[in-house]
Amino acid sequence: MPVQGAPPPPVRIQVGPVTAVARPDELPLARGLAELAARPQRWPGLDSLPPDSLRLILVPDRRGFNALTRGSVPTWGAGLAAPEARTIVLRADAGDLPEILRHELAHLALHRVLRSRVPLWFDEGYATWAASGIGALEVLQLDYAVLRGGVGDLRELDGALRGSEVTAGVAYPLAATAVAELARRHPEGTLRPLLARLERGEEFADAVRETTGLTLPQFEAAWQRAVRLRYGLLVWLFGIGFWTAVAFLVLAGPSIRRWLDRPRRAALDVGWVVPEPEPGPEPGPEPGPQTGPERPPGPESRPGAESRGASELDQPPAP
Repeated sequence: MPVQGAPPPPVRIQVGPVTAVARPDELPLARGLAELAARPQRWPGLDSLPPDSLRLILVPDRRGFNALTRGSVPTWGAGLAAPEARTIVLRADAGDLPEILRHELAHLALHRVLRSRVPLWFDEGYATWAASGIGALEVLQLDYAVLRGGVGDLRELDGALRGSEVTAGVAYPLAATAVAELARRHPEGTLRPLLARLERGEEFADAVRETTGLTLPQFEAAWQRAVRLRYGLLVWLFGIGFWTAVAFLVLAGPSIRRWLDRPRRAALDVGWVVPEPEPGPEPGPEPGPQTGPERPPGPESRPGAESRGASELDQPPAP
């Protein structure tokens, strides 16, 4: 008799070569993921591989995931691939489940051809690169890692992949850049020659030397330089780029401000009309003093008249 309040037991469904296991309320999600896993996939350096038998287990949350994996992966993990058992475990409450599924499928595809042991950074880097590549968010994470000087060696990268969720968030794209650098170092620009040697059972270090011409320590140094050169955007912004931008603003600031002020200046001119001067008579010569016929000088104007009249009045009358 089932215990009251206990979750319902999981249910199995078959989708082609994929056996999906999930709770009844999560069967539609499990079926959709199983259909994706049953499709033929193309993988870097491996081309297309036919679907193989696979068991896909969907657990509801982190608690169920940790109980099933029993500490074999970090507690923040959202997926697990067990190549020997041909099993993938996914959390139903994780983010982008199709992308997480493709990441785990890439692990299974890689281990279908490997006959040699590979380091963890190569295993996780291949799955990350094959599943989603390096997106805009990962580029920013790598820029920040370069700014902090966080591009360590490959041994440290292995530890970071199993570290905290924050540390692993940068380590996964870093591992992908290392795998991409292995492909770029070969004249064909692909992982096919390297994977072919690993399929034949060659040691990983030997396969790297034969396909890139570099020993592992030499490749490590070349990869670190490539990462610092390619993902140094924040370093540039906080260094040379910052002072270049400041100098540009100082020199071009007045011109930019005049250009930005053009709409405001045009708006201020609206409604202002300067009247044109009205046409009028052409100005003539300025009037001078009026002139007329000369009058004969009168007594008041003749010289000596006033003095002569006064002298005559002063004289006594004749007897």
